[in-house]
Amino acid sequence: MSQTPITQALQRVQSVFSRRPEAGLHDDTPATAQWTNGMRVVVRHANGTALPSDMPTEFGGAGDEVTPGWFFRAGLASCATTSITMAAALQGLPIEALEVRAESRSDARGMFAMTDADGRQVPAGPLEVSLTVRIVAPAESPDRLRAFVETALGSSPIPSLVRSALPLTIRVETA
Repeated sequence: MSQTPITQALQRVQSVFSRRPEAGLHDDTPATAQWTNGMRVVVRHANGTALPSDMPTEFGGAGDEVTPGWFFRAGLASCATTSITMAAALQGLPIEALEVRAESRSDARGMFAMTDADGRQVPAGPLEVSLTVRIVAPAESPDRLRAFVETALGSSPIPSLVRSALPLTIRVETA
């Protein structure tokens, strides 16, 4: 597949941002989650897309939808894949295949605010997160591809967020 239209679009955006850096700053489209019943939640995008989630039966859910944690990993993998694709288009690197797998390891006790044997609270979020990138670009050496992927992921929003662990602002509205 030709990357020319992608490259042209990205170059246009880069040109605008070079001339007008303030054009790059924007509010991201919010994701709005609404509890429906049981452990089922539906998250909606402003364009009408609706994605249901649920918890496994062990946690009181029906277990018939993906979990919120999976959405996190899906977003991480999707964002990384998109950023690598963008970098390849901008650098003229022809790729034949690209797949990113996001994995994490968690301790479910954290969702219950439980403590470990030493009295420390178990983290509710993942204890470790990893990405496995499978990229095929026969014209490039494995070392060059590894360096390329690392550089591309340095400009990838969600992997960058995971690396930097931004503070979370919480606002509570009551009816």
